[in-house]
Amino acid sequence: MLPWTTYEAMYNAAINQPEQFWLDAARRVTWEQPPVTACHARADGWHDWFAGATLNTCHNALDRHVQSGRGMQAALIWHSCATNERHIITYQELLGRVSGFAGGLRSLGVGQGDHVLIVMPTMVETVIAMLACARIGAVHVVVFAGYAGAELAQRIDDVAPKVIISASCSFQGRKVVPSAPVLDAALATAKHRPLACVVVQRPACPAALMPARDYDFHTLEHSAAVDPVSLRSEDPLYILHTSGTTGTAKGIVRDNGGHAVALALSMALIYDCKPGDTFLTTSDLGWVVGHSYGVYAPLISGCTSVIVEGGASASAIRALCSDYKVRCLFTTPTQMRLMRQESRHLSGVILPALAHIFVAGEYADPTLLGWARSYFRKPVVNHWWQTETGWSITAHFFGLEEQEPAALQNDIGRPAPGFNPVIGPNLPHEPCGEIVLSLPLPPGCLAGVWKEGAIRAPTVYLDETGQYYRTFDEGMIDAARAVHMLGRSDDVIKVAGRRISGVQIEKIIASHPAVHACAVVAVPDDLRGQRPVAYVVPLDAASPPSCEEITGQVSHALGRWVGLREVRFVRHLPTTVSGKIRRRSLSVCS
Repeated sequence: MLPWTTYEAMYNAAINQPEQFWLDAARRVTWEQPPVTACHARADGWHDWFAGATLNTCHNALDRHVQSGRGMQAALIWHSCATNERHIITYQELLGRVSGFAGGLRSLGVGQGDHVLIVMPTMVETVIAMLACARIGAVHVVVFAGYAGAELAQRIDDVAPKVIISASCSFQGRKVVPSAPVLDAALATAKHRPLACVVVQRPACPAALMPARDYDFHTLEHSAAVDPVSLRSEDPLYILHTSGTTGTAKGIVRDNGGHAVALALSMALIYDCKPGDTFLTTSDLGWVVGHSYGVYAPLISGCTSVIVEGGASASAIRALCSDYKVRCLFTTPTQMRLMRQESRHLSGVILPALAHIFVAGEYADPTLLGWARSYFRKPVVNHWWQTETGWSITAHFFGLEEQEPAALQNDIGRPAPGFNPVIGPNLPHEPCGEIVLSLPLPPGCLAGVWKEGAIRAPTVYLDETGQYYRTFDEGMIDAARAVHMLGRSDDVIKVAGRRISGVQIEKIIASHPAVHACAVVAVPDDLRGQRPVAYVVPLDAASPPSCEEITGQVSHALGRWVGLREVRFVRHLPTTVSGKIRRRSLSVCS
């Protein structure tokens, strides 16, 4: 039960009385030693949350729910788009498997503070490995299973894991991709040598285990169960490398206490999910959404989490939502576009249990949101967050009794508690600029970055004053606190001294009924400094819209000064492994 009914009451409480606000929020999790202070300044200039308090994240995700009578409730529902398998794991069963595998890790010499690298697709065993690390105080480092050997070797050397856990194979679509060659190539290149490797044998492609190095995952699960260890709130839970959007990939460190408190609050406040509700995310567990809302937030909150291996089709998502009475669906704009393409000749669906759909990862244009609302007949909203923040910077708050204003539905919402965004204008008298966040950041955000073998203050993210965290995103903030996103700082186009966001142009292009997806980038122009170029994926390659239609639509909406004259029709847009459009690659091509 939330103590506020309106957004203003909630936000003002977090800004004006932060200590009391977060100590109250901390009651949502189970502590061994409860906190007496909320935010604590560190000697390195950063800050810790609930310093000195003790808890265990795995206990909060599993043990306490079994103890309270939820042992027979489904904790995880796993669906593989590659093999068409489904597995349902109860809280009681998951606790048993996690406790046993934690004992297995202990038998390999893994203890509190040690690093364990997990390079696996979205599987039940991936969750077991993560929670087993949390149970014994080891720091898990989950790496996307699709990386090549060189990328994997970099992460091995960066975090120096005592043990590496992998699956015998992953899938690209329905094609089996053996994992042993990639791991062997990475270990041949990496300077660091782990003590052991643990392999999940998958029936589609079992791997030959190397004597004295490799151990079978499921055999280790039958080790003597271990109890959760007591950890300080500020002790690290995991390291997750960014995708490199802001430069070189960085190892983001997440703590135990602040992370658990923030995610527990977000489930009630933002997603309006209660114990027993079902939450579905289409994110890979190698990304931050998979960590936060595939594993930790639903389980800490006593919910059922549906996780998906591979890219889910519209029909698969419909079936999962229907079969398991999903209350909240969390997906990406890229996934939503694929669903639109698959379902364009189908009528909408009726899913009585589904209450809300959230999209994140990149901006979803109003046309895409409009289609999704019509198709699902449910509220569909953007919200904004980053790997570094771990949860929403801005959102829509369905857990409050006050109804969200309709005017906010197409944008990224208002700040979540503890986030205080301000605009750093690039030019005088401009209402837009880079969005920066006042320090300290709220619980759940990065506790530092992993660098040179230690946790360091994230100075690379701070502005020149050291008082603000730089998001590297541009936008505007209106009088109602609503944040309007314009795009990454390096996506803003400067045309004859005037600034225009590529996202603003993309919104106009995406509203054309014959456009499936688009991206706008800046190219040099001798006369005007820069000019926009649009890359457009037509809905039907056989009958694309004309260049004149697109440029005329943009000129009519924004003015001829924007100068869009060039439209390049392509079959697809380049994306990162997490599904974000790689605009920098398009800029190079231009």
